[in-house]
Amino acid sequence: MLRKEEKKALTRLLVLSIGWGLGLDRFYEGRTRDGFLALLGWGIIFGSLMFLSPCHGYDYVEGGKDMAEMSLNPLIIAPLGLGIYGAVMVVRKGFRLLRQFETAEN
Repeated sequence: MLRKEEKKALTRLLVLSIGWGLGLDRFYEGRTRDGFLALLGWGIIFGSLMFLSPCHGYDYVEGGKDMAEMSLNPLIIAPLGLGIYGAVMVVRKGFRLLRQFETAEN
């Protein structure tokens, strides 16, 4: 059977892998404020990526504009950078939890 530390690390890793975008790992750890901030942050990042993407709106759906006429909004760099930073932080936390599971006392 697994020890208490191993079970805790596996549970936190499972919650992180399933609900990282909703901040479920933060809610599980009892940090409600951080969970709401994670939820708000990922919502802003994904929302701004959808808003600033070059192919949204009715004109692109019906073929009204050609792909060559699309212009990339330079402001999309900010949510892309924040999204990459957030993804790195999620992967980093995942590796930290894996190390915690690996070094648990037997």
